[in-house]
Amino acid sequence: MDKSPALLLLLALALCCPGIHGQRYKLKVKFPDSITQLRVGQRLELECQTDKQSGAFWIRQDKSGTLHFIVFISSVSRTSFEGNQRTSTRFEASRDNTFYRLVVKSFTQQDEGTYFCLVNTNHMLYFSHGQPIFLPVSTTVAPTTPRPTTQHGISEKDLFLKTPDPERRMQEELNFFCDIVIWVPLAGISLLLLLALVITIVLCQRIRRRRCRCKR
Repeated sequence: MDKSPALLLLLALALCCPGIHGQRYKLKVKFPDSITQLRVGQRLELECQTDKQSGAFWIRQDKSGTLHFIVFISSVSRTSFEGNQRTSTRFEASRDNTFYRLVVKSFTQQDEGTYFCLVNTNHMLYFSHGQPIFLPVSTTVAPTTPRPTTQHGISEKDLFLKTPDPERRMQEELNFFCDIVIWVPLAGISLLLLLALVITIVLCQRIRRRRCRCKR
């Protein structure tokens, strides 16, 4: 919790005073219509309206339930931010008659929470209704499911394209069989002719040698 004397005093009053929720008058908090489209860095203006000029507090309750003092705007338009500072780098505050305004200069996640306006009148503490102010929940695009693949990154389509057509495969087998039937006999005949030629040459050489011997 912020160590602000004003906020501590308010909390003490909230716990001790029975008239804390008195309905003597109502507080109205106005927010811009574009609050549903709040974005980081956007300027946010809040307005609290009362029926008396007694000063007003602005506080914020974060997601964990911790209260954070923002500013006190007095009836003479003097502002006191955290640490009793007259100005703030994150907020602006002002009063216009019975209207007490708070401006978040550049909204960030640090500013998310529920905002309240408080008025202390005649030792009675009056709370406005809390206004939740949060950035839109970002939605992530679901990752696309990759196409089924086989090992080594080959897709089913590629595998199908690489698979031979049954009719084509049968034709190739028939062609191979025909090649065997034709070329094996031809190879056998060629081998026999070659053997016959070799034998003929050898016999002719022997016959020539014998004739030469007879002539001598």
